[in-house]
Amino acid sequence: MKILVADDDPQILRALRITLRARGYDVVTAADGAGALNAAVEHTPDLVMVDLGMPNLDGLEVIQGIRGWSSVPILVVSGRTGSADKVEALDAGADDYVTKPFAIDELLARIRALSRRVQHEVVEPTVTFGDVVVDLAATTVRRDGAAVRLTPTEWLFLELLVRNEGRLVTRQQLLQEIWGSEHVTDTGYLRLYVSQLRRKLEADPAQPRHLLTEPGMGYRFQR
Repeated sequence: MKILVADDDPQILRALRITLRARGYDVVTAADGAGALNAAVEHTPDLVMVDLGMPNLDGLEVIQGIRGWSSVPILVVSGRTGSADKVEALDAGADDYVTKPFAIDELLARIRALSRRVQHEVVEPTVTFGDVVVDLAATTVRRDGAAVRLTPTEWLFLELLVRNEGRLVTRQQLLQEIWGSEHVTDTGYLRLYVSQLRRKLEADPAQPRHLLTEPGMGYRFQR
């Protein structure tokens, strides 16, 4: 099992690297937020441990960046003990939170629990179809090299389809994820936004090849 440990304290990095390797884990380390994101893409770890107070992107930005393309378990290990910090980290996409100083036995137990509980699926951080490049980590879209401006709702719609490549995403799933449970019958929203996305991303919006409608059920993305 490969674990990415991101912390700007060299003593903690060294201690965790030695401790985790002694328990048989493969350990990759990063000393700042930008390095953590790069390591996550390059090494595709099975679990990520991240501190919140890091330079060059803080821990929350790292969590959000990883969550753009992966559901890998994320364990926050931080000196911030306030409930607001914990809630913010969990809302950003972290799976668990341990405060410093920590007992190593507790930390190892949290790691074991996450590795059992979360079966993660990693998709490519960058997805290309036709002349379009979707960067899930950076939340950007380019077409033929030029930036494509999407509204926040258009991005959420596209991200849900791309992250479920080849699979049907039902109308109810899309409405629930984007607008909330009170709008699960408002299918007119979906027709509007998929039409807008096709105009921006499909070579022939009238004959879409990538953003497909499954009549009466939902939508599907294929390359």
